Amino acid sequence: MANKLSIIIPMLNEADNIASVLEHVITNCQPNNIANILVVDGGSTDGSQAIVKSYFQYGVKLLTSEKGRAKQMNVGAAHATGSVLYFLHADSFPPANFDALILKEVQKGHLAGCFRMQFISNHWWLKLAGWFTQFSWRACRGGDQSQFITKTLFNDLGGYDTNYIIYEDNILINQLYARKQFTVIPKKIKTSARLYDKHGVWNLQYHFWMIYIKKWLGATPKQLHQYYKKHIS
Repeated sequence: MANKLSIIIPMLNEADNIASVLEHVITNCQPNNIANILVVDGGSTDGSQAIVKSYFQYGVKLLTSEKGRAKQMNVGAAHATGSVLYFLHADSFPPANFDALILKEVQKGHLAGCFRMQFISNHWWLKLAGWFTQFSWRACRGGDQSQFITKTLFNDLGGYDTNYIIYEDNILINQLYARKQFTVIPKKIKTSARLYDKHGVWNLQYHFWMIYIKKWLGATPKQLHQYYKKHIS
């Protein structure tokens, strides 16, 4: 039986973005490669759910979950019928034919990975940060690059660690690098720079670096989230 993708998009108050992301996903893949498209809502109050429901005719399904991206993505994975899971942020746009590109890697034995990334921004630092994502180094990885992983491997790892309100993407990526099971597809996913626009590039980058350092020094998931809420959220 051929592999198929289950696309999982966690959502919370994404009324400004979710329609354009769903349209992009639907028009840039082949239906025969897709098992289902699951948008997992964490309690939106801005009309996001109604927007998603308008795409039911295209095979999109809306699930509800407790708030928290790790919890939402795990709910999506539990309802996925595809053998390959593709986790996509609600403000990111994968490359054309992303489905075929992912399934080709899985067929080659690469059971998990991501795309290169390009921020939707002209800021030189964000352009440089995107340029570095072509390399396979662990330091160049992050959730905005999206994540594909076979359902079998995802379940074997226990899914996303729901203790982490933030940083959950990196925890899973660490596990995959430890297993030497990660590949970077050399096509670009384009992702919003809205947090950088909101907080300022250098200010936000500083706080992201601090979160990485705090984690390296042994900070708990709760401590990381408290720092995030104080300085970013």
